[in-house]
Amino acid sequence: MSTTASGPHAAVAPAPVDVPSGRPAASDTPAPGDPRLARLSLNQATVKRWSLTQAVDGCLRAGVPAIGLWREPVQEMGLEHSARLIRRAGLRVSSYCRGGFLTDPARTDALDDNRRAVDEAAELGAPVLVMVAGGLPEGDRDLDGARERFAAGIGALAPYAAERGVRLGLEPLHPLFCADRAVLSTLGQALDLAERFDPDAVGVVVDTYHVWWDPHVRAQIARAGAAGRIASFQVCDWITPLPVDSLLGRGMVGDGHIDVRSLHRAVLAAGYEADVEWEVFNEDVWSADGDEVIATMARRHVECVL
Repeated sequence: MSTTASGPHAAVAPAPVDVPSGRPAASDTPAPGDPRLARLSLNQATVKRWSLTQAVDGCLRAGVPAIGLWREPVQEMGLEHSARLIRRAGLRVSSYCRGGFLTDPARTDALDDNRRAVDEAAELGAPVLVMVAGGLPEGDRDLDGARERFAAGIGALAPYAAERGVRLGLEPLHPLFCADRAVLSTLGQALDLAERFDPDAVGVVVDTYHVWWDPHVRAQIARAGAAGRIASFQVCDWITPLPVDSLLGRGMVGDGHIDVRSLHRAVLAAGYEADVEWEVFNEDVWSADGDEVIATMARRHVECVL
């Protein structure tokens, strides 16, 4: 904390304030180059209203060494331009979001679109393409059939991705999203499917928001680590009450109910050595100043994750 003058009547600057909770930060923001930030990654969705250029510049200002990219902003800028921007900035790409949505037989273009996503990930230098299964098609109640269609799609895509050096990361989503977004709901289900394929081709994504509730999650993390299957680790918090749009119920770590530190320790013990990617969908966070969001992320990463 700094002062603007000296002496007993000096004006004292306010303590740094976290976003969006408004509570004082427990410690100073880590400076660029702080070794505790060495494996921190900003998922682009956390600063959704920033362009890719703004997100990259924000990472550089804060000393965040990695970024998780999304297809829509990359396509808006252009793939080649995006790849050049990332390379010039010297940032790692921790993941590319997203592929999948392979459960609807009416989507005849789904495999081709996923192959394009693989090609984009390879061009960007992303080691993993996050795969969200997809939900039940309109009027369909055959959950097992939808899961098998997703498995068949992964079987078709895995060799293509492996040839291009991109790993498919199967992401189970909280059961809240089973009907409309992901028929894979547990880490165990994701591993059962991933184990049909080479671990270098297909792994799993451990996202704290989606797995924290599972009483078997630590055993499944250990299982994934023993098989070399953890492709990505993403963090945020579960806040209540949930908003009307439940998809936006993610909070900054420390604002909700998830023991993120414990889950981080579990993936480390399982052998995971790659980036810790902060992915927060939240209207308050999106409306806040992006640099303040990243500063809060850096502080909370030290306080609540490490």
